[in-house]
Amino acid sequence: MFRDSQAIFEFRGPWGVPVRIGASIFLMFLLFVSTSGSGTDILYDLGFVAMLIVSVFLHEMGHAWGALIQKIPVRGVMIHGFGGYCQQARTSTPRESELIVAMGPIVTLTLWAVSRLIANAMWDAGHEYNTVLWFFETMAWLNGYLAIFNLLPVAPLDGGKLFELILLRFMRGKNASIVTGYIGLAVLALLIPYLVFGMHMYIFVLFFLPAVVENWNRMRGQTY
Repeated sequence: MFRDSQAIFEFRGPWGVPVRIGASIFLMFLLFVSTSGSGTDILYDLGFVAMLIVSVFLHEMGHAWGALIQKIPVRGVMIHGFGGYCQQARTSTPRESELIVAMGPIVTLTLWAVSRLIANAMWDAGHEYNTVLWFFETMAWLNGYLAIFNLLPVAPLDGGKLFELILLRFMRGKNASIVTGYIGLAVLALLIPYLVFGMHMYIFVLFFLPAVVENWNRMRGQTY
């Protein structure tokens, strides 16, 4: 999975956690804004990118909270052009990791649920489609998509991590990693038609190919 370690900006987030913005964040803007037409389209595209960055930020802060609540120091959170990650100051146990990993998707699902409820309430109240309604509709769609994608049982997504953590309750670490690799490769194979026919080449290059390598190594017992 793509990871950006070159920070161009840093600030203190909730609980004093350092939050770094990676240089590749500009690629996200180019990806979603470069094909825009009118000025209005560009504004909506910029708004979408802003919502995506905020959603990723809150997702990663969910991971950070899961660590801090268990007295595990957090070095920082990195937000880059293709996602983000939370850096812990020490390695967590499998039981500690369950909460840390789960909190990211829980935050994302909460954003989806709240946005969906507000959008539905606005529709039921007879509001015309406007910028505010667009915001909540888009936030609901965006976080719903992110939650489904991120919960796929594929390493290194949160779904793959949670799947392996569940397996660790019933089998040894290396065996859990191997099984996770097999399942991950099977799910990735099922995704091929979606990536090809949906023309999601950026997902193919930045997620699919690295994920295939990681899950292949897990299947062969080389990553434990």
